[in-house]
This record gives sequence, structure tokens and C-alpha cells, in this order.
Amino acid sequence: MIDEKVRLAPFNQMITDEKGYVRDFLFKENFSLMNDCLSKNIIDLFEHWEVQGDGTVLATKEDNKYMLLSSDFEENGKKLRMYMIFDGTLLFELKDRVKELDKYNRELDAIIESSYDGIYITDSEGNTLKTNSAIERITGIPKHYYVGKNIHDLLKRGILQESVSLKVMEQKKTVTLVQKNFNQKETLLTGNPIFNDNGEIEKIVTNIRDLSELNQLNAELKKVQLLNEKYKEELERLKATSLHDPEIILKSQKMVEIYDMIVRIANFDTTILVLGETGVGKDVLVRHLYASSTRYNQGQFIKVNCGAIPKDLLESELFGYEGGAFSGANRTGKAGMFELADKGILFLDEIGELPLSLQVKLLRVIQEKEIIRVGGTKVKKVDVQLIAATNRNLKEMVEKGDFREDLYYRLNVLPVSVPPLRERKDDVIALAHHFLDKYNKKYHVAKVIDRELQDFFYDYEWPGNVRELSNLVERLILTAPTEVLSVTDLPEDYKKLKKIEVASKQEELSLKDAVETAEKTVLIKALQQYKTTYEIARSLKTSQATIVRKLQKYNLSTE
Repeated sequence: MIDEKVRLAPFNQMITDEKGYVRDFLFKENFSLMNDCLSKNIIDLFEHWEVQGDGTVLATKEDNKYMLLSSDFEENGKKLRMYMIFDGTLLFELKDRVKELDKYNRELDAIIESSYDGIYITDSEGNTLKTNSAIERITGIPKHYYVGKNIHDLLKRGILQESVSLKVMEQKKTVTLVQKNFNQKETLLTGNPIFNDNGEIEKIVTNIRDLSELNQLNAELKKVQLLNEKYKEELERLKATSLHDPEIILKSQKMVEIYDMIVRIANFDTTILVLGETGVGKDVLVRHLYASSTRYNQGQFIKVNCGAIPKDLLESELFGYEGGAFSGANRTGKAGMFELADKGILFLDEIGELPLSLQVKLLRVIQEKEIIRVGGTKVKKVDVQLIAATNRNLKEMVEKGDFREDLYYRLNVLPVSVPPLRERKDDVIALAHHFLDKYNKKYHVAKVIDRELQDFFYDYEWPGNVRELSNLVERLILTAPTEVLSVTDLPEDYKKLKKIEVASKQEELSLKDAVETAEKTVLIKALQQYKTTYEIARSLKTSQATIVRKLQKYNLSTE
């Protein structure tokens, strides 16, 4: 029944009738499970029989897997069916492998599709195999238009101006070029060759990046950076306000103007001379300037009190010294204040106390921006902004020969004069309460200042300025027996002043009554003439804050 040609085929064979009963068979292998299969139904020869959609049969017997392919034919008028039986184990493995490969391809497609850059894959002949949707956004041409097309065809149609894939084929290495595409967008193309085992190009993967978007983003980034720089400068200015430094109390217009000017000149690299009486706050002003300057983040703030250091040590402190420069000197030498303040600010307080011999050296530093250590010969460059301060009249000292004229004019490039406390009365009460809070916290108390003591603070001339006010408030907090600080708690030397006369209690009350009556009368007349507290203050030659306080005291109002 199975002819000789079929018998020579390299697979197992079985012929059944139209009902499936075996009529003949030829096994090329020892199929023990098929022994005595004649006249049996082929379905019964297997434990599991599954017909696939394509007509193939998957069957199992004793853990062995088989695949059966069937073909119908007629012989002597009878309908027969030939089954070709293959070992299915390898086929099942291949089928699973195909499923894995299919899953891998789907994942690879998803990765390629998710790329923001365009991805373009060709074979070694330049035929397009695959691309992604990003290429549509970049070129304006649907991705399916590319697939199956050859690079040469795309060049002819003007879709591509220059092919990086062709250059990769020629040079057999990664190639990058920049060009405008069909959509007139500037693009960066990088072609990477994929080689087979023989070192021949098998595929070319090209990455396409839209540079127009990157250029726009870069321009936006530069704008943001410029804005950040502006904001940074503005923050540097803001940090130097009274909110930044709790020691800065600004109420008087004079002081507000001075501090505003300091912020404006903070980044000008020039010598500044700060003038003012002892205790007016020159140190606080200079630190404020440093905090407002770009040098704040570059170098240190170094303060030297020229009057507090012995003159024979001042030179080595300022300019440093080399090892063994003098008896007792450090063997390795020591950096001076100018070196420590490099990129920052050096504040020379009480500059009027600087000896004439050192004034010459200081002039050289200002002019040449360089120093020589004591006992040394090597010149060192320093980038230091110099700020000097004094409570003395340097011009008079120049006339007397106690201060070099050339140094004076070098220092006096930008003079800043800080007024004494008696000339900025509006700051007095605010400063008094500031120091009250400060020392209350320091000594863990909660004392307050009564109205009469506030009036004394306001009227007092303060020869020691802010420092004297600070010291007096601290002294009162420590010595006053009650929680409320009053004029009776003042030290004796203050009580002897003209503003407070300690005679008899009755006389004091009478004088106080007379003063209050006169004040009230003047205020009532002023209220009849002027509409605002500012106009009244200008007329009575006092501050607006004082007028407001006095009106409250006598229950008077502009309304």
C-alpha cells in the first residue's frame, strides 16, 4: 500500500481508512507505543489528540510529543488518508521559542516607538526596515512611507538631502552629521553600523534628533539663567536689609538713605571711607555693605582695629611675615590680614591711628594691589576691597602732618558719613526697644520701658551714640528692681543732667504739669492750622513720630 518511493521518505508513515482505522504503517524509528497498531483507530493510539486550525494534529503518548500531517488520496476506489508522523518535542520547543521571539520583538518595537528621537533602521543595501512615530513629528512624513523604501529613492524624491546610512556603508563606522530635513528642521543624525560574524554590515541604525527644539530649549535655558542671575543679585540686595541683620534699625530718613546708597555701591570695587563719631554703628554699616556685595560669596570679611594692636605688631598683622623674620616668629611664617581677606573685604577701623611708616605700605597696596611680607622679598598679588573708618578729622591730621595727604585722598574716594544719634531722633526709641528685646532674651527676663523713660531716651543727646544706648539699656535691665524700667532706675550721673532735675517731688510735678500744659496748648493750636501730623511736625521742627506720641498722650486727634 505504501510504495517504495514513499517508504524511502525520512519520516514515519501511517495509512488509515476514511474512518481512521490503520491499514498500513512504516516506522523509521522504534515506536514501541505503536506496536500492534493495525486495525486500530489512530485516535486511540494516542493519549491526547488535538487538531489545530491549520489541519495539523498535536498528539502525546507516554510523555512523547508528536506532530501529524495528513494527506487524503484514493486507491482502488477507496478513500484513504496518509499521516506523516514527526517527533514533536523539538517542534514544540521551536514553537515556544517563536513565542519568546515574538514577545521580544513586541518589546523592542515598544522601546523603539517610545523614543523621543527618531529611529531609522535599514539593511546593508539601504532598504528601510523599521522606523518609529517620532520621525513623523520631526520630518512631517508618516513613518509607513519610509518602510520598504530604499535610501536612494528617498534622496531622489527630496525626502532626504543627505544620507548618513550611505556614509556608514562607505566608511564602515559610526557617522554623525547635521542637516535640515524635508520639514526644514535642523536635525542631528547619527548612524551606527551593526556587523555580522564576518565583519560585514548587516544593518544600520540611525538616531535622528530635532536640534531646533534643543536650540529653542537652550535659548530658554539661557533666558532662565539670566533671570536667575538677576534674581540672585536682587536677593543679595534684599538680604542686606534690616530684616536680614537684626542689628540694623532704620527709622530716620537719613539712615535709610545711607543704607540705600551702600547697597547701590556695594559691587563697585573702590575704596570707601566711613566717617562718624564713636558708637554710631560704622561697623554694622560696613558689614551690611559686605553682605550686599558679590564678594560675600567669594572671600572673607576681615576687620582690623588699628588702634587696638600695638604699633610694633601692626605691620606683621597686616602684611604677614616670613619664617624667622624676627625673634619669636613662626618658623613657617604667617599670612597677614590682606592675604586672609583676598577676594573679600578688609575693614581698617580707626585708620587715623595707623603709624606714618605703615601708611606708606598701605598706599602701595591700594595702588599696586600687592604686598610684601615682613622679612620677605616675594611680591604677592591680593584682590582686596579696602574700607577704612575713623572718628577723627583726617583732614586736620593731614594739615598737622599726622596723616599722609596722598593716602588721605586715596581713602577718601567715596566718603560715607554716619550721623550721630542726636541727629536721627527717629531711631532712638526703635533702637531702645531693640536692645530691650535683645537683653531680655539674653538674661531671661521680661522688662518694659515706661513712657517717661522713653521721653528721656528721646531727648537725651547720647554723646556715646548707639553704643551708649545699648550699654544703658543692658545696665537698667540688670540693676532695676522692678519689671517696669523708669527714670528713677537711671544711674546717678544721668539723673544729674538738666533734663531730669531731682528737687522736691512737688516741684517736679509742678514743672511736669507746666510742660504738659504748654505742650498741649501748642498742639491744639497746631491742629487748628494743619491737617496732618507731618505738617505739624514740620511746623514745630520735630519728628512725626513725636507728634503722634504726644497726640496720643493728650488724647488729641487730627480728626
